[in-house]
Amino acid sequence: MESVELVEHALGLLLAKDMRGFARLWAQDGVIEFPFAPPGYPERVEGRAAIEEYLRGYPGILDVREIAEQAVHQSVDPEVVIAEIETAGLVVATGRPYRMRYIAVITVRDGEIWRYRDYWNPLAAAEAMGGVQAFTKAFAGGGGG
Repeated sequence: MESVELVEHALGLLLAKDMRGFARLWAQDGVIEFPFAPPGYPERVEGRAAIEEYLRGYPGILDVREIAEQAVHQSVDPEVVIAEIETAGLVVATGRPYRMRYIAVITVRDGEIWRYRDYWNPLAAAEAMGGVQAFTKAFAGGGGG
């Protein structure tokens, strides 16, 4: 599977709430990084098993119902894809609407995600979830960003 196709497949799994399938797209030693992580939120999750555990509770926190916008770009490096994504759904605990834009820089090697750098706005996420305390509590045990 080519890099762009793999990323588009990953987004489909996210929308289907198949976190196990999504996590299994990572290489055994793959990583997900959150360069804008707020205090108390992981900056990096290493290894497929840890990523699967981190993502396991995501659908219980955020009910992503739509990928409102999606553009996946192949960079000049054939291993690197840049994805612009806007998701929409609900915060499960409150029923409040959730809409977030993300930029992800994804490195794919041998058909697996090796590195996924997830750029998103933690302040907007905290606001959508009802404040910083609610945001930190929801994600303290893992569950995705």
